[in-house]
Amino acid sequence: MNVSLQNMDKVSALLTVKIEKADYQDKVEKGVKDLRKKVQMPGFRPGMVPVGLVKKMYGKQVLAEEVNKILSDTVYNYIKENKVNMLGEPLVNEEKQAAIDFNTQEEFEFVFDIALAPEFKAEVTATDKVDYYHIDVTDEMVENQIKMYTQRNGKYEKVEAYEPNDMMKGILAELDENGSVKEGGIQVEDAVMMPEYMKNDDQKARFNGAKVNDVIVFNPATAWDGNTAELASLLKIDKEAAAEVKADFSYQVTEVTRFVPGDLTQEIFDQVFGKGVVNSEEEFRSKVKEGIQAQFAQDSDFKFLIDFRKVMMEKVGKLEFPETLLKRIMKQNNADKGEQFVEENFAKSLEELTWHLIKEQLVENNGIKVENDDVTAMAKAATKAQFAQYGMMNVPDELLDNYAKEMLKKKESIDGLVNRAIETKLVAAVKPQVTLEEKTVSIEEFNKMFE
Repeated sequence: MNVSLQNMDKVSALLTVKIEKADYQDKVEKGVKDLRKKVQMPGFRPGMVPVGLVKKMYGKQVLAEEVNKILSDTVYNYIKENKVNMLGEPLVNEEKQAAIDFNTQEEFEFVFDIALAPEFKAEVTATDKVDYYHIDVTDEMVENQIKMYTQRNGKYEKVEAYEPNDMMKGILAELDENGSVKEGGIQVEDAVMMPEYMKNDDQKARFNGAKVNDVIVFNPATAWDGNTAELASLLKIDKEAAAEVKADFSYQVTEVTRFVPGDLTQEIFDQVFGKGVVNSEEEFRSKVKEGIQAQFAQDSDFKFLIDFRKVMMEKVGKLEFPETLLKRIMKQNNADKGEQFVEENFAKSLEELTWHLIKEQLVENNGIKVENDDVTAMAKAATKAQFAQYGMMNVPDELLDNYAKEMLKKKESIDGLVNRAIETKLVAAVKPQVTLEEKTVSIEEFNKMFE
């Protein structure tokens, strides 16, 4: 067997593999003998079909399989052992590759086009200036987060007069054109409403300050902008009938209730951060602020990586790529989408490939490695962040482990977690190497950067 690599230019090469009879003969003989044990043929007991007959019937098939295995292993091992920095997969050379005939040939030659990665150096120094945004954690943010916690232990209390977001209960009655209760019209006992969610401001305002036994006249169809689902739910009728309702209604208030958040107690402290971790309101507020800051720090690192990527790509500049070969690879990988897809997305593909190669160098230069424990930790962190969105800060480790295990059952999830782990370590490695242009911004200003 002979393998050779011929560079055509800086970013492409021809890989030629010549396979001789001695390379595959023993494997083919063994393959035929193994197949003999499985072949069933009339007139012969299982496993007793003559080797010659099996070879005559299936020999070329076995030959093709063994040659393809040898070819695949040879190409893979050559690229690995010679550290060929290849992009994508080898492609059969459309001009130099001769037709293969397993019926007549004993020696085979395969010729592949190889796309090579361009040579460049990605170096990070203190002269590289990258913006780093600290998001300001305001008292309002802390207060809103605390309200979310206290609402868990809140309750509804009856109040005298309606205010926005209160819940009302009352008697709903359809009126005729004279403003009197319509005989045989729609009536609903204990009709529950939250006027704050009405779509029409004029109708909504009619309920401001309403007290028990007050009667308010309003138009449900106008109030909810003709939403049949809302009207059907309120009037206890089907959507088809609700679509026909245009009349005014009277609403006699029988009850007004208001949600009152719970007090900040040790019970809430323990629920959020664990038993005995926090013992006062001051400590609780400080701990809540730390949690928000930690979340924002992740967002700041994410933005830093975007800006760092831009700095590094400008520094490295435009790289030379074997565009014809890469288009063939892209077309092959997206056969169902056609050439137009390749043309429309190729420029973006090169941009992503450039960053991928830069990132690979930086990961190697900084000795970054991702182990199984890193991936598991990232899965738990992602799960913990999801729970935190619902105010669940003190989630038991056992529950986090179970959710993380479910995530790690899916290959797409694993690939995403590995990439996140790499990028997290990369950010930690390069931040001290560059000059950070630190700025403090509001959350609104920060979010606008992504619009």
